Amino acid sequence: MVIPAPQNKIMVVDDDPAIRHLIHRFFTYNNYQIEVAENAKTAREIFQRFKPDLVILDVNLPDDSGFNLCQEIRQTDIFVLMLTCLTDANYILEGFERGADDYQTKPFNLQILKAKIEALLKRRTDSLPILPTVDTLSPSRLIFENLEIDPQKM
Repeated sequence: MVIPAPQNKIMVVDDDPAIRHLIHRFFTYNNYQIEVAENAKTAREIFQRFKPDLVILDVNLPDDSGFNLCQEIRQTDIFVLMLTCLTDANYILEGFERGADDYQTKPFNLQILKAKIEALLKRRTDSLPILPTVDTLSPSRLIFENLEIDPQKM
């Protein structure tokens, strides 16, 4: 029996409804679970409930700075990709200083955004311990990647 891999969860925080809609549609089509927020207050509420793997975060939010929200999020092990129109080096440096894992300026290419997100999420799966899979036909047999252990056959 094959158990499907869980979908990665992404939260998008941007005050621009067109950006939220575009990213939501694109990543939903590419088999991600997506939640969106238009401001920091809503983002905090969704973050607690949704528990995303990664947050795409704009700097310019109507009720708080995305930099402040980034710093809060980074107190967890969640990845943060800043997506903003602020292109000055000082803003980019502040994003990284506040804990951003990556920084993408607008306008952006969806395929490049997806590649950046996949690279970040791969870091998490690369650092996870290898867990055995159990053969459903012979429950006592364990498989660790290329190593198979069958206690009955020794």
